[in-house]
Amino acid sequence: MTAASPRTPAEIAELLAFYASAGVDEALEDAPINRFAEAVAKSAERRPAERAPAAPRREARPESPTTPERAPEPAKTPNPPAPLSGLDASNIPDAPARVPAAAVPDEAQAAAARQLAARATTLDELRQHMAAFDGCNLKFTAKNLVFADGNPNADLMLVGEAPGRDEDLEGLPFVGRSGRLLDRMLAAIGLDRNSAYIANVIPWRPPGNRTPTPHETEICRPFIERQIELVNPKVLVNLGGPSAKTLLNTTEGILRLRGNWRVHTTASGIAIPAMPTLHPAYLLRTPAHKKLAWRDFLEVKAKLRGLA
Repeated sequence: MTAASPRTPAEIAELLAFYASAGVDEALEDAPINRFAEAVAKSAERRPAERAPAAPRREARPESPTTPERAPEPAKTPNPPAPLSGLDASNIPDAPARVPAAAVPDEAQAAAARQLAARATTLDELRQHMAAFDGCNLKFTAKNLVFADGNPNADLMLVGEAPGRDEDLEGLPFVGRSGRLLDRMLAAIGLDRNSAYIANVIPWRPPGNRTPTPHETEICRPFIERQIELVNPKVLVNLGGPSAKTLLNTTEGILRLRGNWRVHTTASGIAIPAMPTLHPAYLLRTPAHKKLAWRDFLEVKAKLRGLA
């Protein structure tokens, strides 16, 4: 039994929202395909053949007594049945080349990421290494590498968790609704994207905007840590719990972390003041907590003035 098709605008909007939350955000064809109609048509084609009566058997006739005896003919071996389609490789037409197998998310991939990240001496080199890196399976489902946006010489660097749909399409971090809110938050303390540098812990969009796995985070961690080290900002802002937990090596929740200065230490030993705060996407869902983020950004503004 299948559910009835949505008819009212409210039902259609609810269905589209469900598709979006499940990661179905792109159409593969210009027009929808009714798979149920195809199944009915194929079933109708098979019915006449299935109902065709079997050929009547001929009864054996007694041989005439005047017919001379003949040597019995050798029994004919029935033809073997044709192999089922899909089971005999010789009957399968040439198939397109398969996509290379995805990488196994293990320590070896994280070690390779650490080596590539350490080898980069500039942000351009780091971006090239990340684009060539195939050790993270998220790369095979994403459309673009989302490296960074803004001014790499800025005193302030903001790091989120992972790109969303809009970011994946444009190849830039924080360009959707969350990005517009972040722009307003920066403007409230007298900054913009030309006076800040923005990146993510994960540079590839997880399919369906799901939460990155711990393995995926550990594989991508060397890249963002090296990115922070190359930018060398005066102040780091962790947007959301995953960014704070990854870069500040803590297990505390973001509501406990936010508003309290922490320190991010680079591989070369440089200590950078870090302010954990709420992610703009969370603030869109919970507008009442915008006042908390406003306090955090005032702290950031004061810190930048003190370090100028």
